[in-house]
This record gives sequence, structure tokens and C-alpha cells, in this order.
Amino acid sequence: MLTEKQLHRYADVLLWGLETARKGGLKPDDLVLVRYDLPALRLAEILQAKLYQLGRDVVLRATFTPAMEKNFYELTNDHQLTFRTPGDDIFYKALNASIFLHAPTSLTHLRDTDPQKIGKAAIARKYLKEILDRRDEVGDFSWTLCIYPTEALAEQAGLSLKAYTEQVKAACFLGSSDPVAQWRDIHARAQAIKDRLNSLSVKHFHVESANTDLIITPGEKRRWIGISGHNIPSFELFLSPDWRGTQGIYYADQPSFRNGNYVKGIRLEFRNGAAVKAQAEIGEKFLRQQLAMDAGADKLGEFSLTDKRFSKISRFMANTLFDENFGGKFGNCHVALGSSYSDTYAGDIARLTKGLKKKLGFNDSALHWDMVNTQKKRVSAHLTNGKKITIYENGEFI
Repeated sequence: MLTEKQLHRYADVLLWGLETARKGGLKPDDLVLVRYDLPALRLAEILQAKLYQLGRDVVLRATFTPAMEKNFYELTNDHQLTFRTPGDDIFYKALNASIFLHAPTSLTHLRDTDPQKIGKAAIARKYLKEILDRRDEVGDFSWTLCIYPTEALAEQAGLSLKAYTEQVKAACFLGSSDPVAQWRDIHARAQAIKDRLNSLSVKHFHVESANTDLIITPGEKRRWIGISGHNIPSFELFLSPDWRGTQGIYYADQPSFRNGNYVKGIRLEFRNGAAVKAQAEIGEKFLRQQLAMDAGADKLGEFSLTDKRFSKISRFMANTLFDENFGGKFGNCHVALGSSYSDTYAGDIARLTKGLKKKLGFNDSALHWDMVNTQKKRVSAHLTNGKKITIYENGEFI
């Protein structure tokens, strides 16, 4: 449903994202990995050509098909499930950039798969994520990703493929003759908001909606980041809070798909930083299993807000990348259970050791699950000087 011209524009936007996300930008002879689901093959071919023209070294890797992924979880023993491919660590230590083209042909094939096996495999491969996270922190690596419209995504979102594709085109500005210029403008406007937020000395944030009453504690040496090129599209501004200060009720009215499971109406109750009660209208058993994945899975790793003036996404898209950037009538707030983002650290990130992360309340987990609230809401900042100000209301930063 995307034309050849639009695919080239999409590739240009992804390359802008990759360049923008890298501290100091990309360099000649950088090694770039392009991972793609098979429906996005043509977009991968276009990216390969553009990267070669830029002088980059390129590695192309197709992802598992749904049958391959199901085989992996259903047929493997413990050794096979946690097997580390020889050389992966060497490759990841040499990798300078990564682009992922997400184009699933099924969202439900793992619906009956044991969540504990999925969690065990994720924990076994967490060491690779840690390699890339550290390289990202010091400016040796960058990444971005996007989705390519498929029938499976459209079906689960309750849209026709044409309507789904139109949401993708609008969100990524692919109808523009110069979408990169549009992204540069959004990037600059967001920076002004981040500068304002980061100038505040905040004791805690208070999120209020019809079903949410939540205290978020940013903690020491935190900064708001976002719209950095890492995701296409991305309109969220976020930080990783000190998980220990999370208190109250959070409700995610927007559904989500995770590992083939549809979960809707999530309600979490936090006490002393941890989710002590987890309920869902649909998928509650799976939710609780995910929160038991490891010691950090029931704690917050992210707090995020999206301004509706930036985002053109107005429908549920059955994909976290789009759903966590929902604009609609009231924008969105989302929190993520699980791993935190170390690049929200406001100090010298080269000195951010595991010990310091723990001391500052950065959460660590193999899980990262974004849960989105699209209700009308107010977010207030309670400052260290005793004042209280509204920073976000009716879907817009104030």
C-alpha cells in the first residue's frame, strides 16, 4: 500500500533517525545491521542501497517467521532455549547502528505459548541488550525502528489495510515531499519543551485522570528526553524515574498485544515502588505472569507523555511503537513496567555503573512493557520549593 516514492521517503526518515540518535552522528565505514520481517523486504532493499551510497558496511538479517518463532518456543529444551549463538557478543560489540523493520504476519501465534519460556529466553539474551545499551550510552551505537503495514496489524487494530496505511503515512509525514524537514521541525519544538521540563526541580509528579491517581518520583540526576530519532514515529517525552517512589493507581485504557496475548483494561496498584496488585479486564493471568518474570518486572522503568499537537495518530494500531505515541483528543500518558533508560541520567553517563544505577533507583529487568492511558488527564509537578504547577493538561504540555 506504500508507493515506491513513499518507501524512499520512509528510508530517508529512518536514516535521519539513525543519524540524529547517534551522539556525534554516524561515521564512514560504520557497521549497520538491518533486521526486517519479510513483508518489509522492499524497504530493506532501499535502505541497503542508501547505506552503501553513504559508505556504510551493511549486514541484513531476516527475522523469524511466525512458524519459526513458535517452533523455537514450543520445541526447544532448556539448553536450546537459552543457547547463546557463538560470536554474537563479538558482533554486537562491533556494531555501530541498527534498524528494525517490523512487519508481522501474525500477532497471535504465541498466544498459547508458556510465558515463562518466553521470559527465560529473554533473560538469557539480556546480555546482548546490555552490550548495545552501553555502546549507546557512550556514543558508539544508535538504533531506530519502524513498522511496515500488514494485514495482520490492520486486522488486530480493526482497520482496513488502506486505513492502517494512512495512519502510518500521516504519522511519519510520508505524504510530504520533504518528511525529514517535518521531523527536524518536531525535533526542535520538542527540545524547547524538554529544556523547560529539565529546568524544574521536581520532588514528584502527580498524574490524575478518571481512573488514575499516581505519584511518580523522578529521583536524582534525571532528565526528560525523547523525539531523538530512536523510533519512527516518536512523539513522546519521557524519563526513567526512581522506581522506589511510585505510589497509587495507574490504569491503561488502551489495549496492547504482547507475545501473542491481547491484554486490555490494565489496573496497577503501586505501594513502595512495586505493583502489589495487577488486574486486567482481559489477559489478567498473562499480566501477572509477566510481572513475575524477574525482580524488576513489577516496577517502573519509564514515565512518558505525548503532546497531541505533535502526533497525528488517532487510532489504536495494535503496535506499541504507534500506540505509545497516540495523539487523539487528549494525547497520552504511558508508563513502562521493567527496564529503565540510562540515557535519562543527567550526569556523566560514562560513570553510570550498575552500582550507581541501583543507588539512584534506575530499574533493571528483562521486561519493558509500555501501558498507555489516553483519558483526559492532568499532570502536575510538585517542586522542591513547595510550589505546584501543571505541566500537562488536555493532551498538551503547558
